[in-house]
Amino acid sequence: MKKIIICVFVSLAFLSCQQTQKPKAEVEPTDPKATEIWKPIPLKVDPTGNNGVPSDAIILFDGSHFDEWESSIDQGPVQWILNDDGSTTVKDKTGDIQTKRSFGSVQLHLEWRSNPDNKAKGQARSNSGVFLQNRYEVQVLDNNENSTYVNGQAASIYKQSAPLVMAAVPTGEWNTYDIIFRAPEFDAKGTKIKSGTITVLQNGILVQDHFELQGTTEYIGWPKNKAHGPAPIKLQDHQDQSGVSYRNIWVREL
Repeated sequence: MKKIIICVFVSLAFLSCQQTQKPKAEVEPTDPKATEIWKPIPLKVDPTGNNGVPSDAIILFDGSHFDEWESSIDQGPVQWILNDDGSTTVKDKTGDIQTKRSFGSVQLHLEWRSNPDNKAKGQARSNSGVFLQNRYEVQVLDNNENSTYVNGQAASIYKQSAPLVMAAVPTGEWNTYDIIFRAPEFDAKGTKIKSGTITVLQNGILVQDHFELQGTTEYIGWPKNKAHGPAPIKLQDHQDQSGVSYRNIWVREL
C-alpha cells in the first residue's frame, strides 16, 4: 500500500511539473525569406485616376448631373439645385437625397460648404448630414462662432461622439470629409455580432478615430440595432433654409 501511495505522489508531482513548464519559444528564423509574403499581390490603383479621383472609385457626383442619386421621399428625381460651379445646394423642403446604389463598408470622400448668408444660431445654421447606410450620421454644420451641443457639432457622429478637434475652415469655404466606414454585422437571428465603426478626417485632420457605433444615430432616444444589410448613402435636407452645398463626391467599396 505504501508503494502505491508513493507512486501516486510521484506521478502527481511529475504532472504538476509538466503543467507549469513553459512551452518552448518558436525558433527565430535565420533566413529573411522565411518572413516574406509574395501573394496575393495588391491591386494597383491610380490615386489621381479621374481628375484626382482614385481609379477604383465610383464617382457619385461631379457637378454635371444627378444620375447616381434619387429623392429619399419617393425615389423620384432629385430636386436640389445644380450650380454652375460644379456643386449642388440643398433646395429647402424638397427632402433628403440618397444614392441609387446600396453600399456596405466604404471609403467616402465629399466636400461641403456652409452658407455665409445663414446667420441662424445653433443647429439651424447650415445644418445637413452625411448618412452611411441611411442610418449613421456624420454631422454637417457651421460652428464658426456658433456654439451647440458638442455631439451635434460639425464632424460629430450625431448624438454619439464629439469630434476630437474643431477643424472647420471659415464660413463659406469648402470643407472636406474623408470617411472610412465599416458596416456592422448581424447573425442569422438579427443579433448584432460586430459594431460598425467610423473614422473621419476633416480637412486632412483626424476628428473621429475608429469610433465604434452604438447603433443608429437618433435625434430622440437611444441608438437602435435592428439588423440590416447594404443601404444607400444619404445627404440631408434639414428643412430650415440651410443653404449647404456639396461637390466632388466619390466612394470606394471596401
